[in-house]
Amino acid sequence: MTEISRSRSLRFLLFFASVSLQFISGFSDDTTSSKNNTKTKSNGKSNSGTKVVIILLGLVAVGLFSFFLFKLWQKKKRDEQYARLLKLFEEDDELEVELGLRD
Repeated sequence: MTEISRSRSLRFLLFFASVSLQFISGFSDDTTSSKNNTKTKSNGKSNSGTKVVIILLGLVAVGLFSFFLFKLWQKKKRDEQYARLLKLFEEDDELEVELGLRD
């Protein structure tokens, strides 16, 4: 069960990353003309590089936050299942008296 959810979350993360990378090209400044000097072109490249780094850091942060929430959810489910198991095997004296197994 956990393998399926990990596979789904990995697929979603890869899909999200690929869609985000499609938008990165939209942020690039293609309007620079040949009249601009090389200094402004290199400045534009470093600016787009900064945007890429910020976007990648954002994706990593979202991925780590999702992973943390998933692990927290797993722990909560595990605790609930353990509580149900304990409740199933605890001795209930009232039930035995009602069924006439004990006086």
